[in-house]
Amino acid sequence: MSREEAAAPRPTLSLFDGLVMVVGMVVGIGIFATPSLVAQFAGNSFNYLALWLVGGLLALNGALCYAELATRFPSAGGEYNFLARAYGKNIALLFAWARCSVIQTGSIALVAFVYGDYAQSVLPLGAFGAALHAALVIAVFTAINIAGTFQGALAQKLFTSLDMLALLSLLAAGVALMFGGSAAPAPVAAPSSGGGGMLGLAVVFVMLTYGGWNESAYLSAELKDGKRNMVRVLVLSILAVTVLYFGVATVYLQAVGFAGLTKSSAIAADVMRAAFGPAGAVAIALFVCGSAISTLNATIFTGGRIYYALGRDLPWLQTFGRWNQHGENPANAFLLQGVVALLLVLLAAFVGESGFRTMVDYTAPVFWLFMILVGVSLFVFRHRGDGDPDHFRVPLYPVTPALFVATCVYMLYSSVDYVREGTLAGLAVLLAGVPLLFMRGRSAPHPDE
Repeated sequence: MSREEAAAPRPTLSLFDGLVMVVGMVVGIGIFATPSLVAQFAGNSFNYLALWLVGGLLALNGALCYAELATRFPSAGGEYNFLARAYGKNIALLFAWARCSVIQTGSIALVAFVYGDYAQSVLPLGAFGAALHAALVIAVFTAINIAGTFQGALAQKLFTSLDMLALLSLLAAGVALMFGGSAAPAPVAAPSSGGGGMLGLAVVFVMLTYGGWNESAYLSAELKDGKRNMVRVLVLSILAVTVLYFGVATVYLQAVGFAGLTKSSAIAADVMRAAFGPAGAVAIALFVCGSAISTLNATIFTGGRIYYALGRDLPWLQTFGRWNQHGENPANAFLLQGVVALLLVLLAAFVGESGFRTMVDYTAPVFWLFMILVGVSLFVFRHRGDGDPDHFRVPLYPVTPALFVATCVYMLYSSVDYVREGTLAGLAVLLAGVPLLFMRGRSAPHPDE
């Protein structure tokens, strides 16, 4: 085995790096758009605010489950490693195929289209301008991450800072409106309206806004003092995001009132325009671009790790299973991931009316299907007693993982119910990965497993 082939992930990421990465993955474009949808289905202002706290608690519950899994089996393969140990290589390979062809690359394309839509409003590039902007940003940040883990982490710190600046600007806008006397009164109504089905749909949008923390599993082999810091990264990042989201949701409510919130199609821009005039609306558009880049870079950073894990299990993909010692990263895997994401951007640009909606339809059902399997794997490992004996143990077992699995089941049901055409497309691509099960051959033991 050559020196390059023997190279493996090392703990090079600090606690702060991990926090920045996870916060950057969670705090994305959703908080600038979904609150209006949440309000429409919540029924009243009490339910609307309560749902943001409920979403934070559900995300924290899932994060605690992942903390146990990641400290039991720290690996750059993340969920791929959990599934392989719980159910065998066949399920893990299907997951890796789904993540490479549907989940991860679809998520990269989805966020890139959000960036492209806003960048197109600032710098128009013609009829396919949004897709061109999306392709350009994928290419640039794939190249940055190929350059090295240090460069990828540095870019993440910069754009997560822009994320925080955007949210702080929204909070400042709310304060300015309240003290300026132009904020709409927003009494908190009693939780008496809003049907169960509508509240359930509101939960779907809240959970989508909190999504992304599960990507932390792919950092477990590269996080310094991982047994302690993985728990800290997940808990602290989710708590911080919950506080920020609840604060911003409250600002939206106070700024335009509940009725205005339900009617707004661009609530963040409306609040900034009301507080600071047209310049405020332009500023928030730039902030959303920065926020999209933050999520995009973090998704590229973690996504390359699954190609790396897959490359080590499939001899004919072994070139993507090599760890670049110079850059401390899976450089070849980043390149393949970037190519697949660019192909999805091209497909969505010519097939779907909305690149963003097409990617949501394509990714959501398959993602939640495998999240259910990951949740159940915790029960499997507890029963067997597998893994590092000094791992973190999730509190209130078995209630905590049972709640996590139930949440994932509900999200799968909702995804299939509301995204029917995309479900068929995503599942068709998943089934196309079945031949991998007959091609994997015998694999060598991995140094980090």
